[in-house]
Amino acid sequence: MSESNSAERGNRDEEQVPGAKVIAQALKTQGVKYMFGVVGIPVTEIAFAAQELGIRYVGMRNEQAACYAASAVGYLTDRPLLVIGGSCERSQETMGAFQELPQVETCRLYSKFSARPSSIQAIPSIIEKAVRSSIYGRPGACYVDMPADIVDLKVNVSSIKYVECCMPPPVSMADGSAVCMAASVLRNAKQPLIIIGKGAAYARAEEAVWKLVEQCKLPFLPTPMGKGVIPDNHPNCVGAARSRALQFADVIVLFGARLNWILHFGLPPRFRPDVKFIQVDICAEELGNNVRPAVTLLGDINAVTKQLLEQFDRTPWQYPPESKWWKTLREKMKSNEAVTKELASKNSLPMNYFTVFYHVQEQLPKDCFVVSEGANTMDIGRTVLQNYLPRHRLDAGTFGTMGVGLGFAIAAAVVAKDRNPGQRVICVEGDSAFGFSGLEVETICRYNLPIVLLVVNNNGIYQGFNADTWKEMLKFGDATFVAPPLSLLPNAHYEQVMTAFGGNGYFVQTPEELQKCLSQSLADTTKPSLINIMIEPQATRKPQEFHWLTRSNI
Repeated sequence: MSESNSAERGNRDEEQVPGAKVIAQALKTQGVKYMFGVVGIPVTEIAFAAQELGIRYVGMRNEQAACYAASAVGYLTDRPLLVIGGSCERSQETMGAFQELPQVETCRLYSKFSARPSSIQAIPSIIEKAVRSSIYGRPGACYVDMPADIVDLKVNVSSIKYVECCMPPPVSMADGSAVCMAASVLRNAKQPLIIIGKGAAYARAEEAVWKLVEQCKLPFLPTPMGKGVIPDNHPNCVGAARSRALQFADVIVLFGARLNWILHFGLPPRFRPDVKFIQVDICAEELGNNVRPAVTLLGDINAVTKQLLEQFDRTPWQYPPESKWWKTLREKMKSNEAVTKELASKNSLPMNYFTVFYHVQEQLPKDCFVVSEGANTMDIGRTVLQNYLPRHRLDAGTFGTMGVGLGFAIAAAVVAKDRNPGQRVICVEGDSAFGFSGLEVETICRYNLPIVLLVVNNNGIYQGFNADTWKEMLKFGDATFVAPPLSLLPNAHYEQVMTAFGGNGYFVQTPEELQKCLSQSLADTTKPSLINIMIEPQATRKPQEFHWLTRSNI
């Protein structure tokens, strides 16, 4: 009897652990180092528990910005996005509980894995599977739902069995005969082109892709997030002749680049009707989308590129550097660069986009992260602002999602602080794009992240109006009737958002003011800065040979 009572007392006295701590420990065991969020019932305790275990927690002002930041950290650190959401207590399901929603089912449509642990004891295995699913194959977001009662409930420590960190993703290689065929198709190309996509950057394939380009003397073109895999100033980069390269190439090798709207689906008139695509991708479902490829190489992009290199090591081949194709590309690059230079050299005020980006490019550190979002701001900026290192450009990407900029910049700054203190983060925003997540400036100041924010301000969405035109327009009636939907308030002082929270703010209207303020901002590594750059409200891109597929009649 006494032995039984003693055992019962021992069980009652055993150390208890709440669900929040189990969640945090499971995350840490899986190598999670960063957490971004907006706390509230019932997830607040998870954030506290994560900090206690040494996981960095960055409190954001908006859940969207938190997800943007977490996704960018995943891209930079090989740990894609894992979303943890709080939900109602299990006993209250179907009763109209606070914010009750079928979250697991809803997220299943948009994530690789979506689940809710049935008990605290199940948390470690669910977290491990979510992390593993996010990094295996084509990387993607996963969702884990945490009911309020599981977060707060306590259980005996001995009942929790943590699952060791999942193994790194297996490296798959392409079929050998397909690699031989790809090499043969490339050797027979009259006008070859390499397109380097985000997939190559994510796969850490820069060394192999660079070697292939140089060994075979091939022209290459980066997609927006592929910039920097090989430096933009590499002599084989034909970014300045993008339209010509895409339109007339007869063989195109896609390294982790999808034939979506950014590449006009691989269809005429943007591409030749008879163009031969060699697709290299980790995702089988992506192969053959929109265009039937000549060769498909399914596997890890780094590994597959090395397989191709083996073919050209065995039987060396180089594309002739003095070919007619290279001559055509170089001539087009030269003429396009001359047009850009002429636009950048204009002395008229207000400034245009090219003038702004020309002066910004002159001062940017070569190892800086460049974050960009907006319409013309992002499109023109990616053609002028250079990237020299892989995974150092973050922009709105395939979905063109506005609001990503400040979250991405915060993520890059947090990672840089750990890996390379002193490395700068430059966030280039259109004034419209800045409005989506502008209050994250407070987050930047709260954590004292020395980000340099550039708001390229044209008083509108795509285009706006100057103050005088705006004033005259309002004489014709209420703004809700007469103000065009594209317009924003002229000369808005966005720099005051930064100064309100303790950072440095600058309002600039001339190239000289821009040069001076950017120099001061880059020199000050103790505070964030926001430079509000006024440009011509009607400024736009140079005429395009091919319009984006998102056409408008406005």
